[in-house]
Amino acid sequence: MLKEKPKSFAPLVNPEEEAFFAGPQTRWKEFRFVTKVAIEFIRGFRILHFIGPCVTVFGSARFEEKDKYYQKAVEVGERVSQMGFAVMTGGGPGIMEAANRGAKNVGGKSVGCNIILPFEQHPNPYLDKWMNFKYFFVRKVLLSKYSYAFVVMPGGFGTLDEFFEALTLIQTKVMRRFPVVLMCSDFHKHIYQYIQHMADYGTIDKEDLKLFLLTDSIDEMEAHIIKYAVEGYGLKRAEELTPNPILGEEKQ
Repeated sequence: MLKEKPKSFAPLVNPEEEAFFAGPQTRWKEFRFVTKVAIEFIRGFRILHFIGPCVTVFGSARFEEKDKYYQKAVEVGERVSQMGFAVMTGGGPGIMEAANRGAKNVGGKSVGCNIILPFEQHPNPYLDKWMNFKYFFVRKVLLSKYSYAFVVMPGGFGTLDEFFEALTLIQTKVMRRFPVVLMCSDFHKHIYQYIQHMADYGTIDKEDLKLFLLTDSIDEMEAHIIKYAVEGYGLKRAEELTPNPILGEEKQ
């Protein structure tokens, strides 16, 4: 069952982002903004540098524990951890919490990149390591940078944004062909039909339908990740890298 929607979405807006999207600012204000973004990137790189190879699980913050999709995400987190990956999520409640919880259930590593929002987002209690992000686009980069695969669970606009951005980066060869798994066919069947419609119409290639796997099976998910991530590229283990305390790095 979904949690009740927030009563209001206004007017709690980050004043810096509001000013940024309002158009040109003074040179000094724009320089300060870019500097803050750079600092957030660097901080994220240092905090997450030694978490090891990850699989990122995307999904809605609004699912409660008794929902079948929450329970499915727990299974996903468990299996991903048993494969030897760290489970990375957006760090919040709902599906994100469930995947992190699954990792903790089997003694795996659980990581979160949490976005600071005026409603519904707060770090879940199943995280070994997390970072709070002020800027959405910085968070999205970090959710991708350390991951060898992406599992997309049921969600809303944000989840679809993350799903299609991953596909776009892979399609345009900006990012390697890491496996993308669209989990829960009953929820995603209309999205899949629309993607097929785009292929039929020619706005994407029919081969692009092979860039992701639609499934309900945890075993199929595992086989897909093994084929395209483990066997396809191999893994760079955290043990190969040495932390530098001067840079704020620490062994995970």
